[in-house]
Amino acid sequence: MSQILYLTNIQIEFGALKLLASECERTGMRKPLIVTDPGVKAAGLLDRTVAALGAGASALPHAVFDQTPSNPTEAAVRAAQAQYEQQGCDGLIALGGGSAIDCAKGVAIAVAHPGPLKTYATIEGGSPKISDRVPPLIAIPTTAGTGSEVARGAIIIVDDGRKLGFHSWHLLPKAAILDPELTLGLPPLLTAATGMDAIAHCMETFMSAAFNPPADGIALDGLERGWAHIERATRDGQDREARLQMMSASMQGAMAFQKGLGCVHSLSHSLGGVNPKLHHGTLNAIFLPAVIAFNAQADSVRRERRLERMARAMGLTTTSDLGPALRDMNQRLGLPSGLAALGVRPEMFDRIIEGALADHCHRTNPRLASADDYRHMLTTSM
Repeated sequence: MSQILYLTNIQIEFGALKLLASECERTGMRKPLIVTDPGVKAAGLLDRTVAALGAGASALPHAVFDQTPSNPTEAAVRAAQAQYEQQGCDGLIALGGGSAIDCAKGVAIAVAHPGPLKTYATIEGGSPKISDRVPPLIAIPTTAGTGSEVARGAIIIVDDGRKLGFHSWHLLPKAAILDPELTLGLPPLLTAATGMDAIAHCMETFMSAAFNPPADGIALDGLERGWAHIERATRDGQDREARLQMMSASMQGAMAFQKGLGCVHSLSHSLGGVNPKLHHGTLNAIFLPAVIAFNAQADSVRRERRLERMARAMGLTTTSDLGPALRDMNQRLGLPSGLAALGVRPEMFDRIIEGALADHCHRTNPRLASADDYRHMLTTSM
C-alpha cells in the first residue's frame, strides 16, 4: 500500500528565524532544549537563534546541548537526554545540519521511551514502538542537504556500532524554519557536499518504484532547482537566490522520502558506519553514477522513463549523459573523484556489503541488489 502524507508547518524565506518564538508558542514549548554542534555555535548561529527566543524578562527559557558529533551517536543522544531531563525541558529545537536534527530526533525517542535506542530502529521492527509521547520538535537547518527538517526519519550510530535508521511520523518536526540567511556562511566544500546530498535524495526517491505521483513531482522539481543552482551556491556563498533554491531542493528531496530511497543510501549508511568520519553527502555523490547504471535495468524505471525525465530536468540530452554529468559536477565542485580518495580499500567491501544488505533503504531500491551487485557498485565507485 502506498501512503501519501503531507506534511508539517514549513516557513521558508530570508529572515524566517524571527518566527521561532511564535512557533514555540504554537507547539506548546515553555522550555526547549536547543540541540546543535560546535561548528554552528562557532559560526554565531546559536547566538542568533537564542536571540530569536526573545530578550529580557520576556525571553523564552531554554537549555543548550552543543556537542552533536558529525555523525550523531547514541552516546550524544544520551548526553543531550540527561541535559533535557536535568533542565526540565518540554520540547526540542534542532539547529544545524542533518546531524543535529537527527540527534534531536534521537533525544525525542529517548526521553519518552525506555531501553536502548536500537529497540526503536526500523530494521529491528522498532518503528511501531515510537509513540506520540515524543516531545515537540522544531527544526532549523543551517545547511541545504539532508532535508531532515521535513522528514520522519533519523540516522544514528547506536552503541553496538551500527548506523541505523529510525522512522516514525511522530518524529516529524512540528515546524520547520528554513532561513537561507543561515547558510550564507557555509564553506564551499560543505555547500557542495550537502548540495549533492539534496540532489541524490531527489534522484533516488524519484527512481523508487512506490506509487506516489505528488512525491515524484516534488522530487523532479527539486532536482531541477538543485542542479541549476549548486555551482552558483558553491562558487559564491553570498548568492541569495542560489541559497534559497538549494534550501528548497533540500526540503523537496526529503518531502519525497516517504517513497523510499535505495542503494545509494544503503551503501552510504553502511560505509558511514564503518568510517563515521566520512561525509554522508559526499558518499551519496560518489555512489550515484554506479547506482543509476544499476537501476537502468529496473522495470519500473524503464517503463516510466524515469532516467529520461531526470536527464531532461538536468538539461541533458540522453540518459547516457547522467553518469558522466554527475562525475563532472563532482569534479567541478571539488569533491573527491572516488572512494579510493577517501581511504576506502577493497578489503573493506565485505563489511560494507553486509551493512548495505541489512539497511532499511535496500529493499526500496527499484531493483533488488545482491551482494555481487553491491560489490560491482563499490568497485565502479573507487
